[in-house]
Amino acid sequence: MPGFSIDNIWIDSRVLIAPMTGVSDLPFRRAASKLGAAYVATEMVACESFARGRPDVVRRAAVGDGLPLMVIQLVGREPHWLARGAKLAEQAGAHIIDINMGCPAKEVTGALSGSALMRDLDLAERLIEATVNATMCPVTLKMRLGWDDDSRNAPKLASHAQRLGVKAITVHGRTRQQFYKGAVDWRAVAEVKAAVGIPVIVNGDVVDDVSAREALRHSNADAVMIGRGAYGRPWIASAIDRALQTGTAMLEPDLTTRLAIALDHLQDSLRFYGDDFGLRIFRKHLGWYIENAPTARAPETRRAMKAQLCRLTSAKELGIALNALWRDENLPLAA
Repeated sequence: MPGFSIDNIWIDSRVLIAPMTGVSDLPFRRAASKLGAAYVATEMVACESFARGRPDVVRRAAVGDGLPLMVIQLVGREPHWLARGAKLAEQAGAHIIDINMGCPAKEVTGALSGSALMRDLDLAERLIEATVNATMCPVTLKMRLGWDDDSRNAPKLASHAQRLGVKAITVHGRTRQQFYKGAVDWRAVAEVKAAVGIPVIVNGDVVDDVSAREALRHSNADAVMIGRGAYGRPWIASAIDRALQTGTAMLEPDLTTRLAIALDHLQDSLRFYGDDFGLRIFRKHLGWYIENAPTARAPETRRAMKAQLCRLTSAKELGIALNALWRDENLPLAA
């Protein structure tokens, strides 16, 4: 089967792109969708700030034309605000609402949100119940294996979430205390799969077709979710999905195609944010595009070029410099 269902919504792929703060904004989601991604979640949206209309938070939940599916991820620690956020997300056009109980960032866990909620399952359940009751959209949940190795409670939380009406579970195969270090434990995700009857999505260190196949095999999950592997590679979900369906090796775009993708992404960022802010926001994506470009240039040369391009303050100059870099012309480097 090429895909799977989350409640009554068919996802036409088994490869999803994760919600990523500072990465999966609307221009990135549009780029990935144009390249064939069936599911690309928003950045993490803080419910209270969303409800209060803080512009930068509202922008994270932005809906754009041409997206096949709108998935808004919410984060918070008070049932009232999760319920309010869910209602606003539904009104904004969300097809699926995801609750974040997996973010390991200190600024999130310090506010007793994200993966900190895995230390308080009573509160986690109240948040899930409030969200599910506030919307007609399917609600999903993203978590980790637990707070640390002494409290790997993901199967228990998943089982409770299913009872409360959650329609799918995503599990990153690390504890919060691991952050992104150490080996990912895809086998532990199989324990979550065994505990529930709803779809389970495995997340963590999936970067290509080989790792996707291994993650699915060890976890018995219904799908994989890509996070950091999508940096500078908005085509990655469709490329992996094609490889999984055909049983062949994954093919990535050639150099010329990557240049066109990067330039299109730049222009969309400028349109969405305005020229100055759009260029600043795009710089992180620019760095990843350069790092991932297939080239024979030495690493130190590539780093110097990346540093120079990221200092440019004119979108026109950046476009010219990108063309020069990609076409292997002599690009003068700053001393």
